[in-house]
Amino acid sequence: MKYTPHTPEDVKHILETIGVASVDALFDDLPEAIRNPKIDIPAGLDEHGVLEHMKGLAAKNLSLEAAPSFLGGGMRHHFQPSAVNALTFQSSFVTAYTPYQPEVSQGELQAMFEYQSMIAALTGLDISNSSLYDGATAVAEAALLAMRQTNRSTVLVSRGVHPEYRETLTTFLECVGAKLVNLELEGTITISQAVEPDIAAVIVQNPNFLGSLEDMKVLAARAHEAGALFIAVVDPLSLAVVQAPSEYSADIAVGDGQVVGNAANFGGPAYGFIAVKEALMRQLPGRIVGATKDVDGKRGFVLTLQAREQHIRRAKAKSNICSNHALMALQSAIYLSALGPNGLREVATVSAVMARELESTLNRVGLKTLTTGKYFNEFVVKLPKPAEEIRQALSKKGVHGCVPVPLEYGFGNAGLFAATELTTSSDIAKLEAALKNIL
Repeated sequence: MKYTPHTPEDVKHILETIGVASVDALFDDLPEAIRNPKIDIPAGLDEHGVLEHMKGLAAKNLSLEAAPSFLGGGMRHHFQPSAVNALTFQSSFVTAYTPYQPEVSQGELQAMFEYQSMIAALTGLDISNSSLYDGATAVAEAALLAMRQTNRSTVLVSRGVHPEYRETLTTFLECVGAKLVNLELEGTITISQAVEPDIAAVIVQNPNFLGSLEDMKVLAARAHEAGALFIAVVDPLSLAVVQAPSEYSADIAVGDGQVVGNAANFGGPAYGFIAVKEALMRQLPGRIVGATKDVDGKRGFVLTLQAREQHIRRAKAKSNICSNHALMALQSAIYLSALGPNGLREVATVSAVMARELESTLNRVGLKTLTTGKYFNEFVVKLPKPAEEIRQALSKKGVHGCVPVPLEYGFGNAGLFAATELTTSSDIAKLEAALKNIL
């Protein structure tokens, strides 16, 4: 059904008032090529033709399930228990809208509350909101939070933070007139240095984009000495085996939740998470679900704090975040519930063990490891050819691998390789054979 708010009489009246003959005449100042571009659209297909065309496009995909994957760099292929999709995609969740009315939204509100509780447990921090868009915008929101809290306008970010996260952060800070300064690396580890007194926040990723585990305790101490907040960008799966942000006194923890319960899906969708110390609770963007009791004394759930501009005066709003990725966050909550602490630790441990086997194999092929210090399950190797060229060649041989490392790091041709609990010795052997042929 078509809908337009203007009747023909309305349009006629508007055009007469403006003094033009038609709606098209409003665009006379534009070149004809722009107004009426030639669109090359193929002839239409019947239903059978469309299905065959789509099957042909789908056949071009190299399935992650059918080919070993060594891709990392912010998104990895992990096992997703059947319970995750079975529960997440119930119609009551899939069709749910923002839970403005708690009396009809108890299921969604409880799911968000459980998710928040799990993020708080993983990070060791006091409060989590009910999710954000993705890891990149979570970093940006954390920086804005720190600027509000400290009343400072300069942010210090390690080059070890994912390049795409830093690009997003740059865009956000430019819009508010803030300054962004880079913390340099020594090898692949952030250099510890004194922090200037005008810095609002220091942002460091652990494990960082290049795979290295950072000395977060020292870096956090440097930030706090200057009165700055310390923001930890973390891999939620790694928190099963490495220090939680609370253990090195991080004020804020953020990251991307894809690796816990969400499929890779060609880059998305996923979701971002943010957790803070209790003192920063009222600076959190988005919304927080809280537990309460109804008039009969029964446990219930409500939106407790909503710092969105739709809910409070714009001048007091912390963010204009509207819909977030709560369905993706629910997938993580179900995944974490299915595995439990021991299961999550096992997944992380196996991933780390297989990464060591992968590194040994790549070294044997002649690829030198560039990641310095300890790493979790990803690392960088030096390559004799451009990483993109090797990635494409591997794909043709039925292997997903080699995320190109940006030239800003000064390594020349280099690529990231990752292992997960799904990586097997036979997968690594297949990669080894493919690389020997390519190199």
